[in-house]
Amino acid sequence: MAAKAGIGRLARTFFDTNVLIYSDDAANSAKQARALDLIEVHRLSRTGVVSIQVLGEYFSVATRKLGLDPSFARSKVEVWARFQVVAPKAEDVLAAIDLHRLNGISYWDALIVRCAKEAGCSVLLSEDLQHGQVIDGVRIVNPFL
Repeated sequence: MAAKAGIGRLARTFFDTNVLIYSDDAANSAKQARALDLIEVHRLSRTGVVSIQVLGEYFSVATRKLGLDPSFARSKVEVWARFQVVAPKAEDVLAAIDLHRLNGISYWDALIVRCAKEAGCSVLLSEDLQHGQVIDGVRIVNPFL
């Protein structure tokens, strides 16, 4: 488990859907443990951020791919909603389109990057983007490497 000392100094961190999904994926025990640790640390330090998009994607993937009962998955969305939740606006959609065009990433990944930036996050935890890459001031970290 990550050291709890210095939790107050953690950077605001945006969680991509895959980190939340791994917290429920017993088939990947190492990734599950890492995801649970990150969630706990950022929950305690109040530095975790998600978006409306991530909450919806979590429910969809958890019920479809992991086979979680929809009632259980809904209760987990309630838990994730205790993080700061970013709700993108029209200007965020337009900015995400520009990030998509400039960086060659999917629109949906670009919207996540945009939401992370708008929430003041310096770190985006994601397995879907290039580890170490900085997009629009947000550093991508793959916590499962």
